[in-house]
Amino acid sequence: MDNYQIARRAQIGVIIPSTNTGVEYDLQKLGFDGVTWHPSRFWIELRNWSDEMEKTGDDANTVFERFLDIMRDEIPTSIRNVLSAKVNHIMLGMSAETFWGGLDGNIRFEQEIRDQIGDLGLTTGAGATRDALNCFGAKRISVITPYPPVGDDNVYRFFSDIGFEVVKVKGMNRPSATSIAETPIQQVLDAIREVDGDNVDAIVQCGTNLSTMDVFPTLEHWLQKPLLPINVATAWHALRACGVNDRITGKGRLLEEF
Repeated sequence: MDNYQIARRAQIGVIIPSTNTGVEYDLQKLGFDGVTWHPSRFWIELRNWSDEMEKTGDDANTVFERFLDIMRDEIPTSIRNVLSAKVNHIMLGMSAETFWGGLDGNIRFEQEIRDQIGDLGLTTGAGATRDALNCFGAKRISVITPYPPVGDDNVYRFFSDIGFEVVKVKGMNRPSATSIAETPIQQVLDAIREVDGDNVDAIVQCGTNLSTMDVFPTLEHWLQKPLLPINVATAWHALRACGVNDRITGKGRLLEEF
């Protein structure tokens, strides 16, 4: 690809929910010469979980699981569309689905994606955070999420399944898909304070519509441990998989050190 005018190093297809603005916000902050990101949205019909709870009488967990069920049917069209651009790699810009069902569920879900993308490389939130934590040698972790309790349970299950001691998971239980991007910074800081401790080696943030790239690098210095936004972990994983090994400062230790 050396003779190409643009994207001579990597063209990365990014699969994101139609409601998501956090992924693109974060990716636009990562300027790598010769690398382009190509988002492909899939339709989210069930956007407001609070309204759905009021209408149906179901609890937050039931509505969130229904949200994921509907989402699964939409993802293949988004992948089909971005594959037409002849991208080099596929990165999933949603995370809950990649943790669902623990390790077994993750394997099944990733295989469904691989069946569609063939020989292309694949980055998922679950796989990227696992590899990032291993780079730091972390054993005991805490996690913050924007999810209701059922989402937190599946995050806990996945990380436990792959051998991490999960000290605490804090879900902020946001009321809708779009409200995740509107989470107040103070709420994020409060969540970090709640899950941190001397027995925690690293903190992971799940939920791709929740951008923490602006605050986590500073918190890493303050807390003296790695803090991993899921969008940074997936971008890092996709870049390295494409052979783009540039280091970037100011966006967290993961991109600075590995």
